[in-house]
Amino acid sequence: MAEFVVVLITAPNEDDAAKMANDLVASRLAACVNIIRNIRSIYRWQGKIEDEGEVLMLVKTKQESFRDLEKRVKEIHPYTVPEIIALPVIEGSADYLQWLSQETTKI
Repeated sequence: MAEFVVVLITAPNEDDAAKMANDLVASRLAACVNIIRNIRSIYRWQGKIEDEGEVLMLVKTKQESFRDLEKRVKEIHPYTVPEIIALPVIEGSADYLQWLSQETTKI
């Protein structure tokens, strides 16, 4: 199992994403969150095809923190069923991964 993951989370707008990002970093559930504007999501919701503008959050954290991060996102996210998908980090800069580990360690 990977030690670190990148978690993909979509949000309806940049303000909501920034609030969630600040919460996750402040609580040390994430070391860093990138917010990518102007993505387009096409999906089926309640039997209807939706086509919506969203933002994408790239959340870097430890794999062992994923369940706590998922729980927190579900508490603060405006969507009923938010996208929360973790992808393993296979390789990375040793310096960056050390920093990531330090920033996601509870004090």
